[in-house]
Amino acid sequence: MFQKDISIHLIRQIVKLMNFNDLPIENKLKNSIKYANFKSPTPIQSKSIPISLKGKDILGTAQTGTGKTLAFTIPMINKLILDKSAMALIICPTRELASQVMQTVLKLNVREIGIGNALLIGGESMQKQLKKLKKGARIIVGTPGRINDHLKRQSLNLSKVSYLVLDETDRMLDMGFTPQIELILKFIPKNHQTLLFSATLPNNILRISEKYLNNPERIAVGSLSTPIEKIKQETFQITQDKKYHELINQLVERSGSILVFVKTKHGADKIVKRLKYDGHSADAIHGNLRQSKRDRVITGFRNGKSRILIATDVAARGLDIPLIQHVINYDLPQVPEDYIHRIGRTGRAGKEGSALTFLTPNDRSMWNSISRLIDPNYKKSQSENKKSFKDKKKPKDSFNKEKKFKFNKKKKFFQKDNFRKSRFKDKKKKFGFTNNPKYFDKKSSTDETIDSNSKKFKFKRKKKFKNRKRPKNFSFNRFKKKRWD
Repeated sequence: MFQKDISIHLIRQIVKLMNFNDLPIENKLKNSIKYANFKSPTPIQSKSIPISLKGKDILGTAQTGTGKTLAFTIPMINKLILDKSAMALIICPTRELASQVMQTVLKLNVREIGIGNALLIGGESMQKQLKKLKKGARIIVGTPGRINDHLKRQSLNLSKVSYLVLDETDRMLDMGFTPQIELILKFIPKNHQTLLFSATLPNNILRISEKYLNNPERIAVGSLSTPIEKIKQETFQITQDKKYHELINQLVERSGSILVFVKTKHGADKIVKRLKYDGHSADAIHGNLRQSKRDRVITGFRNGKSRILIATDVAARGLDIPLIQHVINYDLPQVPEDYIHRIGRTGRAGKEGSALTFLTPNDRSMWNSISRLIDPNYKKSQSENKKSFKDKKKPKDSFNKEKKFKFNKKKKFFQKDNFRKSRFKDKKKKFGFTNNPKYFDKKSSTDETIDSNSKKFKFKRKKKFKNRKRPKNFSFNRFKKKRWD
């Protein structure tokens, strides 16, 4: 249905929006935009704002850092000014992204407008959120988990929502929020405007847009999969044990703020400890931190107190840090699409940036997937990479061969037969027992008779004991009594 008749309309001719004053919005909102010092709109803003002001649904694709937040907040606030009973709901994948969206809302929603708002995210006080909801918040920004918590408590009423935004939808689906999003949408009335924004456009996004969007306008800024062209991408082939040493070299050579991505939370904390021990100013951000701690880390990195930020993929999207010069992929991401969002942290606002990726022999398959995502014409077979990886495995094989040789040698030496023969030969040579052959003959004969007799004796006793037939109701007590009598 969605793909056959192509119900979304591709935008071909759009009037370029040179200034926010040209928009048909309320004067209060125009003053707020001036007060917030927003001057010229970005391409995604100039394309989406005029369409959303008409009340149409939007399916937008744009890379991170292109100004999507302002693209949906300006029409949202204008609609809430015109309709004082209406509500707006913005769903984000992470706490950081939700907090940054709320900051943009607060910049536009000054005292002159006075529209109540509430930030519903985990890690913050539930009581504060309940107080804001009781006051009649009309702008709700939150994550799927915390929004569902308030719906279960019946502290959140979404029956008046007329403006819905799904931000970074592909990320939410990757994180497994599909059931929670569908549950939230059941509480929203059917007659509402929906804006869905995503960095990529996989099949699951198309299915959701077909189900929940009403004849959406298709807006695309830039390529769907390729990162920003101004980012200089580099790879460095290395083994796992030499990663940290090379990271230190890169930190010394590079100037400015550096964002380093790792796989695990434990790995992030471990690297930060080592960097601080080596005299570098670094902080870590991951899912185990409290919201207050996260905010302190981000503000410290933004203000320049810490030059290096070690992060997991929780920070790959939504971090509003405009001055990141370098991104280092210490570990490759679990999903190929996350690579694009990682390097999208740098090269923002038309500035140049660099992205360095460490590649180990185990990363070959994942890197091929990432390369195919960036360039569909990418070929898997690259002789240079294969040769370099093979050369690094040679010492490991030789080591294993030496270990096997030693183990087999020990095993042969400690066999019973060889051990006895070697002892006998050594004694023979050392003590000169060959000069007295009669002694050996006597000893060998006596040993043989003793061994044979003992063997026969034992064998006979065992045989007799086994073949002995006892009468029924036999007891040793009866036998003893008769004997003593």
